[in-house]
Amino acid sequence: MIFGRRQFLGAIAGSAASALFPRTAAEAIAPVQGFDGAWTPSLGQGAVTLPAPMPDSPTLLTRALGALRMHGNRVAARDIIGIVDFSAPSREARMQLVDVASGRVLSSHLVAHGRGSDPANKGWVERLSNAYGSEASCSGSFLTGDTYYGRHGRSRRLIGLDPENSLAQTRGIVIHAASYVGPDIVSMQGRVGRSQGCFAVSNSDIDQVLGLLGPGRLLYAAR
Repeated sequence: MIFGRRQFLGAIAGSAASALFPRTAAEAIAPVQGFDGAWTPSLGQGAVTLPAPMPDSPTLLTRALGALRMHGNRVAARDIIGIVDFSAPSREARMQLVDVASGRVLSSHLVAHGRGSDPANKGWVERLSNAYGSEASCSGSFLTGDTYYGRHGRSRRLIGLDPENSLAQTRGIVIHAASYVGPDIVSMQGRVGRSQGCFAVSNSDIDQVLGLLGPGRLLYAAR
């Protein structure tokens, strides 16, 4: 998908128009070819749906671009940003990787939220927390760090840039793969599993996510 040039420039200027972050199934789920050929969820699977539009609030794209400007001195690579919409349920592909220059969504992915954000395991974020031991997701701007190999395999460290996620690095909030995330899990239980606050994606998506959202880039999460 490609945002219209006028629309995308409007987002950079701070427009709150909801059309800037397309929500139609054909646009937002279809993978873009020509990057690494990795599979991303499609509506043909019958399991992954899209977030509902937010007509009365600034789009996450607008807010993410504002965060990119705010933290520009910390974000070395400004070509691709990640956006996670925690207002959407976990059954939806609510992580978007966006090419900043063109406004193209490169890929869309299922992503888990923390146990502490959804105590009843309903698939919705009810609360966000920056506290130690909360096992909750936190929002705000994250700087992507180096990759490492841990208990979940190849993962990427994250550094919180805002007061609401300032403890992300010491809490061990990272991007990693998990067997409890994937279209098959959504098909079985109507939601993906929960992490301990990390951005957990499917095993089949982790290489594409870590490849596109490399070190020194911005990941922006909000509800």
